[in-house]
Amino acid sequence: MAAQPDRATRLRAVLKRDGDTCIWCGRPFTGLVPPTTEHVVPRLKGGPSWLENEVAACRRCNSERGHRSPVEWLEECLRRGWEPDEERLAGALISLARAIARQGGQRRARPYLDAQLRRLRGPGRSFAA
Repeated sequence: MAAQPDRATRLRAVLKRDGDTCIWCGRPFTGLVPPTTEHVVPRLKGGPSWLENEVAACRRCNSERGHRSPVEWLEECLRRGWEPDEERLAGALISLARAIARQGGQRRARPYLDAQLRRLRGPGRSFAA
């Protein structure tokens, strides 16, 4: 597998792919709300440092999420009255699942990722792909 680009290059790629708003709270990135890249499947849970596992998030959301799962944090953001992008999260999880299927490995990340996709597709959820 080819080497991954550096952090600044990955951030530019993620912003180009996902747009200029935080996936979790929906705030647009500005000088006061700088973007960061965040791992959808945390490294702690075996998530790879691949572009497919990174989304654009503001520093506040990236920091406050901590080690919570993506769906757990999505639900917390909704509870707070923010405007998380559930469709973008689902797309990131699906893209990562496809990348893992294509590239192999990531044994620790697979069950975690599958569980997150099941939760997104669960009863009362709007996502149903």
